Amino acid sequence: MQDLSIFNQFAKKSKAPQLKTDGKAVIYTRVSTKEQAENNASLETQLKYCKECANRKGLEVIEYFGGTYESAKSDERKEFQKMLTYVKRKKNIGYIIVYSYDRFSRTGANGAYISDQLKKQGIVTISATQEVDTTTSAGSFQQNLYYMFSQFDNELRRDKSVSGMKEKLRKGYWVGGYPFGYDNMNPGKGKTPNMVVNEKGKLLKKAFQWKAEMNMSHVEIVNKLEKKGLKVSDKRLSEMFRNPFYCGLIVNSLVPGEVIEGKHPSIISKQTFLKINNLLNSGNQPTSYSADDDNLPLKIFLRSTTCDTPLTGYIVKNKNLYYYKNRRKGSRENRSAKKLHLEFESLLKQFTINDKIYIAPLKEIIFSTFVEMNKEKISESKLAEKEVLEIDKKLDRLEERFVFEEINAVQYEKFKTRLQIEKTKKENLLVKSEFNSSNLKKAINKALNISINLPELWRLGDIETKRKIQYMVFPEGLGYDFKNMQVRTFRINSIFDVISSVSAEKDSKKKRNQHLKCEDSALVSPEGFEPSTASLEGRCSIQLS
Repeated sequence: MQDLSIFNQFAKKSKAPQLKTDGKAVIYTRVSTKEQAENNASLETQLKYCKECANRKGLEVIEYFGGTYESAKSDERKEFQKMLTYVKRKKNIGYIIVYSYDRFSRTGANGAYISDQLKKQGIVTISATQEVDTTTSAGSFQQNLYYMFSQFDNELRRDKSVSGMKEKLRKGYWVGGYPFGYDNMNPGKGKTPNMVVNEKGKLLKKAFQWKAEMNMSHVEIVNKLEKKGLKVSDKRLSEMFRNPFYCGLIVNSLVPGEVIEGKHPSIISKQTFLKINNLLNSGNQPTSYSADDDNLPLKIFLRSTTCDTPLTGYIVKNKNLYYYKNRRKGSRENRSAKKLHLEFESLLKQFTINDKIYIAPLKEIIFSTFVEMNKEKISESKLAEKEVLEIDKKLDRLEERFVFEEINAVQYEKFKTRLQIEKTKKENLLVKSEFNSSNLKKAINKALNISINLPELWRLGDIETKRKIQYMVFPEGLGYDFKNMQVRTFRINSIFDVISSVSAEKDSKKKRNQHLKCEDSALVSPEGFEPSTASLEGRCSIQLS
């Protein structure tokens, strides 16, 4: 029987996502700030390139979204969500066109997850300036890397800002909103604050004194303050009684484990603060340990997912066993330090590369992708450098003409000032657009080398090493769900996020190969460079035994 067409009804259907072929598309454009939106130049450029991309690919654009300012640090954007709802409801739309993938999302894994879910519905996200073939595994991975490095770029900016805030805190100056009872007499960005105690602060001082000297209840103190014209809840009053800022000290989550002598005036003495908190001359103080205690390295770093309270620790002396606990009164949440450390090591294993052969190619892929994403900045840097050199030559020539009396002093100063102003502008542009490839290579190289034996480095390291590893991989710490014995990650370093995706895919493929009982051919390209599906909302919940 030569004609087999009668058997077509038994042929299996493809499990791969079926892309829509109607050629219908939508365009999404955005900028990050109101100032950029009012300038409108960037939005016009984005729209122009997106339309050209549609014409080039023969796509019909039936709707436009965005055209305004929306920060991509979160995917809960009004225009973005409106666009997603629209394309999901319209059955004939197959493409979302954006200027670049960072216009679509800068949330890393969550942006990749949204693209993947759209692809399953037959909708492809394409960039007008970053050509990748998302129908292939390599193209999908390249697209995901763009999302990862958009997030990485966000983190670099955030880290620069956070570094400045940390430095300011360590010098004794508060950052952020000023605590109740204080006014800043020298407001303004970049200015050194001059904090003074206001009238509310003077009344609050009386509240501290009533508590310390007469041991009044919080309700009594609240009532007395209200009679003097200050309304404050007993809950808020309790929080203020536990805030060492009022005795001249600074503690902040940006500098975990540190207590800093502040430059601001104190409302009460340190002795009064300790007395109120039952910590001065108390014979029955609970056993406590500093954040540098080797037996409890995850203190402060871990927070309860129930109330976001940082975990502290204690020791059961008769058993010589350490425990972590939620210090919130009545929480009854505690966990054996030994078990929690094993759980944390299991979590670190997910960010470990088990085979050194994957380091070199992964290093090149990450670096080249980041360079591609920043090619505009690199071009701006080179142009600015060239222009600065030209101005230097003009300044030298100007000085030479002045020395040989070709121009007078007035002319010299006039043109010198003008050139120096121009040079300063170019140098400022150079700083903003500077791309340090050397530092990026060092960061990637360090992260990949550390990832080879990450759990062992943490387990054998001293307290300082453990802390550095913890905050390097999880910059915002971790949450712990005591009810389900789960660790929840708030934010993962982008490079380690990529490593996790690679490792997960490699392990998955290895299991499939073992199941099929076949060995990898030496001629086949190395596996492990296709990321696994990202978890919902840009965070992952990991079950630990």
